[in-house]
Amino acid sequence: MVTIESSSHSAPNSYVQRLETGGALLSESKGHVTEVVCILKSYGTVLDAYSKNLIYTAENQFLVFFPFFKYFNGDVTWAKVLQHWQHNRLNYEYAEYCGKSMYWHGGGGLANYVDDLTFRPRVEPIIQRKFKANPLVRTLHRAFPEFLPEQMRLMAYFHGLGQFWRIMSDMFLALFDRYEQGEITGIADVVDHIRNGLVAAASDPVTYSVTLGDRAYSVIPKSAGLTFLADLAVPYVEAIFFRGTPFPGTISYNAQAYQIPLYKQDFAYGALYADPLPIGGSGIPPTQLMQDMRYFLPDELLNIYRSQSRGTDDLKVKICETFQKSMFCVTTAAVQGLAPFPLDTNDPAEQESNRTYLEAWVTRLQSSRMDEVQ
Repeated sequence: MVTIESSSHSAPNSYVQRLETGGALLSESKGHVTEVVCILKSYGTVLDAYSKNLIYTAENQFLVFFPFFKYFNGDVTWAKVLQHWQHNRLNYEYAEYCGKSMYWHGGGGLANYVDDLTFRPRVEPIIQRKFKANPLVRTLHRAFPEFLPEQMRLMAYFHGLGQFWRIMSDMFLALFDRYEQGEITGIADVVDHIRNGLVAAASDPVTYSVTLGDRAYSVIPKSAGLTFLADLAVPYVEAIFFRGTPFPGTISYNAQAYQIPLYKQDFAYGALYADPLPIGGSGIPPTQLMQDMRYFLPDELLNIYRSQSRGTDDLKVKICETFQKSMFCVTTAAVQGLAPFPLDTNDPAEQESNRTYLEAWVTRLQSSRMDEVQ
């Protein structure tokens, strides 16, 4: 579970009451429904590609010091090389940025597992087999015994994030299909769809293995007991939606400037807090995601953007603003799904417990862009 400070009665009651009655952090409107469903269609398409590449990298490019072709997913041709040189490809770097951010912030069972004393002995046979004919690397490994296991810890996060996004991609694409069939008509329907998807996948096991020669090595066995919701979804929300990392060029990394909080738990640079205006600038990681999503925008959403001021001249900023709206819907689904008791309970004690829980979440979101996206 995510640890958050509770500040009772300091949260805006309107948002708490919305959540208690099954509503969303994002207000109900036909325009919001169209924007959210369409952007999640684009996002789901991009996540499909991100997921496949992260899993390919973790399973085939582990312990490779210079993985020049890791973004090719094993299909290296001159045509694809030329496309990559012209940067005519998806920005898989953003997927890696998210994986590294999750690893750095930690939290959840996956962080505990890769830091456990049993992880090192589990990856040691992989290291020995991988470099059995490379005395230089074996010497390096003896001199710096944590260097290569650290690479495998990161690969475990890449594979775990790939599994998480695989489920989320399918969920978002299914949402758009239901919208086109007339089954999704309100923001509450969007939240219900996502919440039901999270609950359905909650106990799905998280595993990871690699193959060397004719032998498979289990890096994360099923016996580790890692699951989708507790060990991937919740840490992802914490690391990517809430904390994030400061964007280079927009804030000073100089310790004497005191522009970055001393403790990671105080970071508020995630997707729910970020100002969309820097999107499109150099060194801003979400710019890569927005650039990828623009290729898959449904016509319905593009027409909305064209009818607004500046048309598509500031397309990436518009995509980012819409994306934030959709992420408040995903956050709503996660918050409601993790409530200590059913939100429709009639037990006064359970209602009070739920209210305290929801107030803590909404209080934490007060400095986010929750009001701006309404």
